[in-house]
Amino acid sequence: MAARPSLEERKRRAHVIGEILDREYPEAKCALNYETPDQLLFATILSAQCTDVRVNLTTPALFKKYPSSKEMAKAKPEQVEKLVKSINFFRNKAKSLVGAAKMIQNEFGGSLPLSIDEMVKLPGVGRKTANVVLGDAFNQQHGVVVDTHVKRLVNLIGLAEGDDPVKLELELMQIVAKPLWTKFSHWLILHGRKICIARRPKCEECAIRKYCDFGKKRVF
Repeated sequence: MAARPSLEERKRRAHVIGEILDREYPEAKCALNYETPDQLLFATILSAQCTDVRVNLTTPALFKKYPSSKEMAKAKPEQVEKLVKSINFFRNKAKSLVGAAKMIQNEFGGSLPLSIDEMVKLPGVGRKTANVVLGDAFNQQHGVVVDTHVKRLVNLIGLAEGDDPVKLELELMQIVAKPLWTKFSHWLILHGRKICIARRPKCEECAIRKYCDFGKKRVF
């Protein structure tokens, strides 16, 4: 087994990979549709173990009836369920939407909290969801979003290793420049969806193939 790259080497590699992916995906952004921070929170809660495409098909009707936490806090979970029933685990997610909205209204003065520690107190919200909302809605870099694409790619290209999303996030926070934490996640997610597809990777089209042991060894 090859020796793991040093911290400094991984920092250099992250910088170069970031430059390459920025050229590949200059308009990289969150794939969820939303107009307000509250709506991004709702959409991200719904997106757990569900595709962004499915969420984006579901949220227009949801946002029309409950455009913010103010309206959502007054809803009953059963009412919300009817609007999100095409989403997996829709009952639990409906409870989380209403519960989060009530907490925002009752405990945070009607506005989303702007720290990870407070954000994860909301029902249905973990570090990943908190990082998405804080990074994309408020441009605040509190951490790195680690979804399935990010986890797979950072292992392949030698930036971090392991399966624990929290440990991977902490590693990435050491090697990726803080102003790029949100962007870096979007770059890797897009690359994972368009090129480094888990079951059928397009290694011959990969702009960062030289950093991937799998891609370098693959014969076309």
